[in-house]
Amino acid sequence: MNIKRFYKTQRELALALNSIVDAYWQDEVDEATLFKNVQDIYTNNPDKVLKNGDFTTVLRQQCGKRRLVVVERILQMNGLLQDDSSSTSHGGYQ
Repeated sequence: MNIKRFYKTQRELALALNSIVDAYWQDEVDEATLFKNVQDIYTNNPDKVLKNGDFTTVLRQQCGKRRLVVVERILQMNGLLQDDSSSTSHGGYQ
């Protein structure tokens, strides 16, 4: 799996997140790798992940609810996303 740190478009970023989460669900990568990759992607591309405290429309369309719940939880657990500014608190995913 080839994961870049910086992405040109939100679609490329969404495909990377999809591949990371799917690889974890298929037991192809461990939890530490999942956490590190998601954190690196968010840290280096925050404007392509969130807009006004919610996931961008492109990410919501391309990744889907279940993957974004995983991404959101990883970001919350590592202090990169506040619980009260998350998409679930806005009624977006539950």
